[in-house]
Amino acid sequence: ADRAPPLQEMDCGTDEHQHGHGDATEWKKVAELREFVEAQDPSAKEEDDFALRRFLRARDHNINKASVMLLRYLAWKRVTKPHGFISDDEVRGEIAKGRDRHQGFDRLGRPMSYLYGGRHFPVRRDHEDLKRYVVYVFDKICTKLLTGQEKFAAVIDLKGWGYANCDIRGYLAGLDIMQSYYPERLGRVFLIHVPYLFMAAWKIVYPLIDDKTKKKFVFVADRDLDATLRDAIDESQLPEEYGGKLKL
Repeated sequence: ADRAPPLQEMDCGTDEHQHGHGDATEWKKVAELREFVEAQDPSAKEEDDFALRRFLRARDHNINKASVMLLRYLAWKRVTKPHGFISDDEVRGEIAKGRDRHQGFDRLGRPMSYLYGGRHFPVRRDHEDLKRYVVYVFDKICTKLLTGQEKFAAVIDLKGWGYANCDIRGYLAGLDIMQSYYPERLGRVFLIHVPYLFMAAWKIVYPLIDDKTKKKFVFVADRDLDATLRDAIDESQLPEEYGGKLKL
């Protein structure tokens, strides 16, 4: 499960397999972005060129907009991860809820995350614990990225999801973290076992998703579930609960 299957040509129009992609003009802009941002925040030196390129791409190669986004990220990182990471102990309570698993790869070599919406319940207090856990999860899946791959993919399983699981504030918090601080990391999300009730929540969240990210969400009808997952994920990498051979 720690090795991805051979890469297959799929979704090539939207996802790149190798770090090497990008022309000289783009890398020149990356260098300009670095010079501009490092002058304002020296901690930018800790970020590699691929990270800067992701911020640049997230803002359609507009250096001014990308610099604002990157500077905001650097300030957020100092506060959220003062030691560079969030430890298991800091989110032990959230881990115990068993809302996610991270194992296997899709056919593009992207590490897979499996999120279980029916296991999440909103809290009345602020969402700081949840936000910290979201960051922990994103960092965890990013550690599984193979050389040459910058994106991950996910399956959101909404089986059993109901009113008790609806957490608009939590969804928006997670969305903001992903879009603001982990740009160009998400490759594809399959939403499966989607109950009718969930669409009411989706209508609230959807307008706040940026246009590029919207295209990455795929709703899968139950009748198409097996074919869709097998088309995206090799049987050896597909969890047993979805008809594959991977033990989670």
